[in-house]
Amino acid sequence: MKIWTALLNAAVLFTRIAAQEPLTTTVRHGTVIATLHAEGAQLYECMPDAGKSQSEVRALTWQFREPIATLIMDGKSIGRHYAGPNWEHIDGSAVKGKVIASAPGATPNDISWLTIDVVDRRGNGILSDATTVQRINTKGGAAQGSCKTEGSYLSMPYSADYVFLRGNG
Repeated sequence: MKIWTALLNAAVLFTRIAAQEPLTTTVRHGTVIATLHAEGAQLYECMPDAGKSQSEVRALTWQFREPIATLIMDGKSIGRHYAGPNWEHIDGSAVKGKVIASAPGATPNDISWLTIDVVDRRGNGILSDATTVQRINTKGGAAQGSCKTEGSYLSMPYSADYVFLRGNG
């Protein structure tokens, strides 16, 4: 049995490496409630680099502001994702999360894969029992380079899959 588990793990790792996909951010145990595809944009604002003191000249850089995306299942729009981060389903259930781990996307143009703990729930429905959300399979969405005009905005198209998990504890 141990050899089969080792072979399976090796095959999964090889497949991810061959596909140039990042490994998952954190292994979480739980039952998958839903996997929802998202199509939308990551919104950035041109602001002074937060990494320097106020007395130093700070370069203007694109800084993440918020996401806005449509959640899709079986080709149908079934919800939305927006700042918080929040996810709302058409059945009235919604969750808000807090990022606890991240891993780089497959390319520099892809936003990070994330593990997110659910910190708030609203309504009753498919998302009501979610304890964790994982953002995987990201494509696009990353802003690169400096910006010129403080206060300007940049919208970067992206897609991702959000996996909603219920804890087994």
